[in-house]
Amino acid sequence: MIICSLKDGKLQTIDRLKEMVRLAAGLNQYKYLDQETQDKALACLERFGQRINNFPPNSVRIVGTNTLRQAKNAEQFIIKAEQALGHPIHIVSGIEEARLIYQGVAHSLASNANNRFVMDIGGSSTEYIIGQHDMAHIKESLNMGCVTVSQNFFKNGALSKKAFKKASLFVEQQLEPFQATFNSKNFDEAIGASGSLKAISSVLQASGFSNNGITLEGMEKLVSHLLTQGNIEQVHLPALSIERRPVFIGAVAIVYATFKTLNIQQMTVSDGALREGLVHDLLGRIYNEDIRSQTSQIIAERYHTDKRHSDQLKETMRYMVAQLDNHPYFSDNPSCLQFLEWAAELHEIGFEIAHNHYQKHSAYIVENGDMAGFSKQDQQILSCLVRNHRKKISLSRFSDLHAPWRQHAPVMTIIFRLASLLHRNRHSIRPDFKINIDDKDITLTFPEQWLEQAPLTQADLKQEIQYLKQARFKLSF
Repeated sequence: MIICSLKDGKLQTIDRLKEMVRLAAGLNQYKYLDQETQDKALACLERFGQRINNFPPNSVRIVGTNTLRQAKNAEQFIIKAEQALGHPIHIVSGIEEARLIYQGVAHSLASNANNRFVMDIGGSSTEYIIGQHDMAHIKESLNMGCVTVSQNFFKNGALSKKAFKKASLFVEQQLEPFQATFNSKNFDEAIGASGSLKAISSVLQASGFSNNGITLEGMEKLVSHLLTQGNIEQVHLPALSIERRPVFIGAVAIVYATFKTLNIQQMTVSDGALREGLVHDLLGRIYNEDIRSQTSQIIAERYHTDKRHSDQLKETMRYMVAQLDNHPYFSDNPSCLQFLEWAAELHEIGFEIAHNHYQKHSAYIVENGDMAGFSKQDQQILSCLVRNHRKKISLSRFSDLHAPWRQHAPVMTIIFRLASLLHRNRHSIRPDFKINIDDKDITLTFPEQWLEQAPLTQADLKQEIQYLKQARFKLSF
């Protein structure tokens, strides 16, 4: 965990807390996180939680990565982890993790290189990125990390040439589809991020195997030295901590095979990585440069949506939310309107696949696509709004959402549905109507004579009464 302050436009790290839990080590063959590892993690998070329990909600970002992407009981663990921390945890996709890592590196390392290659080794995944300046262009996340490779190929820490060869071959196989993409001829500078790469760099320097970061020649010397030992516990290298030692061999195998496969000769190590990337991403959200808004607009343009129509919907939803500023959902959660506006931009992207049931296609793309800045939970919320903005409402999709969204999303959906209904002909001018929501009762009041002049809208509202009744809401107008 890092804690930063912003002074004179510059970030300063004022505190760091670090404990090695190795969540990936607790994932069994059936992809369940064992209780012992959960308990160890929760004890750590309770200590972290004490440090941030008085922080405002919008000043904290907490993410889970590959182990929580894979664990079948991740949701149950996250509920307990959020209680320990006092703040929500978001699971990010591998591609989003790669983007954030690149952001952390780009803001931490001064470099004149046109094309940067960045590599980050986690407990159960390794990210590879190529970018320019502060923008990541090519991103991949592979299911191999220092914990999983150490566990799978070096049982109980046993070291042998045969085991190392198998581990290296495994890494090469994972990299094979991307060998041409990430080949060293495609970038000017290689940068390593994360604790594993920092540890390897420090060991190489302290052992005299390299005096220029991580080099292929230094890696070959390190591998030769390690394989003279029978067990990782017998390895005593300068700058290698006891905590990192059990998973060091897995990281070495990944780096060695990566250098060989991608023809890398030398790599610099950065202090910045995922955490620093999250801080800069959070700053963007605070100062109205939210990458999610940019992503939503880019996707809407890619699928050729009707921008004029989405702008109409956004204006009408703002009009309704302004009238509901005392409603607990909107007063307690300012993000509600932001999600509604993103839904307005993206709800028709499914038209590119098929007009029939387009909302289902739109929802699928939103939930499963790579969307920069959005966590998996963010995409679920958006997908739920998009899927339910017309026709029958699927209540089960609300119950699948994370708190507090499972309570907020039904009311948000109704606002989105009503805006869509009022602009069904895409050219209508919004009347100055009133809206009131009291628990499950929604009341609309239109100007006198307006509905008589809009018989189609009146018919749609009567149909909407039935849809909302099935969802246990009562609409009157």
